[in-house]
Amino acid sequence: MEIRAGVRENRLRDPSRVKLEDIRWYVDNPGLFVWDEDGVIVGFSAADPRNGNIFALFVDEKYEKRGIGRALLARACDVLIEAKCPRIWLTTWPGTRAERFYRKAGWRVTGSDDGNLVFELDVAA
Repeated sequence: MEIRAGVRENRLRDPSRVKLEDIRWYVDNPGLFVWDEDGVIVGFSAADPRNGNIFALFVDEKYEKRGIGRALLARACDVLIEAKCPRIWLTTWPGTRAERFYRKAGWRVTGSDDGNLVFELDVAA
């Protein structure tokens, strides 16, 4: 929660949208990954195999540009591919570092939702 709340961009407009039950679901099911540096969690990703969504990908900004985000995203995508999700998707705000990150990683914009860009990954690629 500290990492998610500490981001400069893509701030959660309504923190009540991430409920404790949601977090517990990700802890209890495949798709949650954390990055540990010397006993400190510095990043995490969460993928939802029920609908193919990358629910979260965040890295403490002190640890950015080290490949942690790419590694966490790859693990999250692997879970969705293994679950045979027909669509792998995520949302992020336009004009952010996250948008540039996903574009560079080969994701494509397929629409918008409540001001967010909707990105999809072509799993056949």
